[in-house]
Amino acid sequence: MPQHFDSIVIGTGQGGAPLAVRLGQSGRRTAVVERGAFGGTCVNVGCTPTKSYVASARAAHVARHAAELGVQVSGAVSVDLAAVKARKDGIIGQSRDGVEKWLRGADNVTVFNGHARFTGEHTLAITGPDGALLDELSADEIFINTGTRAVVPPLEGLERIRYYTNSSLLELTELPAHLVIVGASYIALEFAQIFRRFGSRVTVLVRGDRVLAREDADFAESVQNVLTREGIEFVFGVEPARVEPHPHHPDRVCIGFVQNRPALEASHLLFATGRAPNTDDLGLAAAGIATDAHGIIPVDGELRTHVTGVWAIGDVNGRGAFTHTSYDDFQIVAANLLDGGTRSVDTRIMAYAVFVDPPLARVGLSEADVRRSGRAALLATMPMTRVGRARERGETDGFMKVLVDPHSQQILGAAIHGIDGDEAIHTFIDIMTAGAPYPTLQYAMHIHPTISELVPTLFGGLEPML
Repeated sequence: MPQHFDSIVIGTGQGGAPLAVRLGQSGRRTAVVERGAFGGTCVNVGCTPTKSYVASARAAHVARHAAELGVQVSGAVSVDLAAVKARKDGIIGQSRDGVEKWLRGADNVTVFNGHARFTGEHTLAITGPDGALLDELSADEIFINTGTRAVVPPLEGLERIRYYTNSSLLELTELPAHLVIVGASYIALEFAQIFRRFGSRVTVLVRGDRVLAREDADFAESVQNVLTREGIEFVFGVEPARVEPHPHHPDRVCIGFVQNRPALEASHLLFATGRAPNTDDLGLAAAGIATDAHGIIPVDGELRTHVTGVWAIGDVNGRGAFTHTSYDDFQIVAANLLDGGTRSVDTRIMAYAVFVDPPLARVGLSEADVRRSGRAALLATMPMTRVGRARERGETDGFMKVLVDPHSQQILGAAIHGIDGDEAIHTFIDIMTAGAPYPTLQYAMHIHPTISELVPTLFGGLEPML
C-alpha cells in the first residue's frame, strides 16, 4: 500500500519549497519529492548563477572604463573564469543547502529523493536514477512544480559536436575564444554581454530582423545599440541547419545555414532557443492530466488542473516563466487553500526584467500591445540623459516609457531601459497593483538623486498616442 499523505509537492523550486512548508505548518502531513538539486532552476542554473556572472562581468566593464570617472586602473583588466565559477558555485551551494535544510527541518514535511511519476489521479511512484522503485505515495492534494529545461533544436550533425545550454555553459573554467549564440531573447543577450565583458568574441545569430522580438521595437533597438557598442556581433535573418566539427581543428565547430551563406566557425556554441516544461516523464496520462502541444499543463485562475485535487505551479503551467511568477503562484495557492482567499492568476499584472546592463524592465502592456488592442491611450517617453543620477554615474543609455488610459487614468504599462531600471519599475508595479490612478505616482515626492525621481516627471509629458 502507498504511504498516504495529506499533500504532496513535486519539485522544490521557487513555488514548491515554500508551499510545502506552508502546507506542513497548516497541519497537513506533507511529502515533497525532489529528483535533482534542491531549489529548482533559479537557484541552480538560472537567476542565482547568471546574476553572479552579471556582477563579475559588470566589475570588469567598470574597471575598463574607470578612467572616464577619473580613476586610474593600471594594466589590462582580465577575467579568471575559474574564479568567477568558484564564486558562483559557492553562492549556489549556500542557497541550495539552505532550501534543503529548510525543508528537512520543517514541521510535518517528509522529503523524498527520487523521480515522481503518476500511477493514478492521486498516486505516485518514486524511482531512483536507475529506475528502481523506491517508494509509492498517495495524497488528497498534489502540487506539480517541476520547472523547465533548455530546448536544443534538432540540427543535422548535433551528435558529432560539443554544444552548450544555459546550464552547461556555467561549468566552463576557461573563456571561449569565440562564443556563437543561437537565439536573441533574454537568456541569449544576457550571456552575450556577460562573455563579451569577460573577454570572449561573441556572435549572436538572429532568425528575424531584430533582437527581443516580444518587446517594442524602440526598446529592442536601444538594447542592441548598447551591446553592439560593446563589441557583440549580430547576424540577422539566419537559421542554422547543420553543425559539424572543424575539419582541421576538432575543438571548433562549423555552423551551416538554411540560407545560402558561408559557414560560421566557433570555439563554443550556445543554444538559447527557448525552454520546454518537464512534464513529459511525469506519467500525467495515468492521472488523466492533459498537456497542450508544448507540454504545458492548463490550469484555471486558481492554478488547478482539470483533475480535482491536483494543481500545477511555476513554469509548467504557462502562466509565467519567471522566479517571481512561480513564487506568486505559491502565494495564490496558499491564500486560497489555507487562508480563505479568492486570489486569481487571471488578475496578475505581468512584470519582468532582462538583466543586460543597463537592464530592460517592463510591467503591463507594451506600446505594441496597446496599439493592437485599438484602444485610446496617452503615451510619454523620457531619455535617460535627463536623469541626473544616470549622468552622475556616466551611464545614460536607454529611456523610459509609460502608457495611460485617458478615461480611467489607470497605468496600462511602463518600461525602462536604463540604469537601475529593474528597481525603478517597481514604482509602476505598486501603483498598478493598488489600482490607483497615475496622478498618485505623479504627485508623490521621490528622493533626489535617484532614478525613480524622474518617474513623476515622465507623466508630465503624456500626449495622445498617435
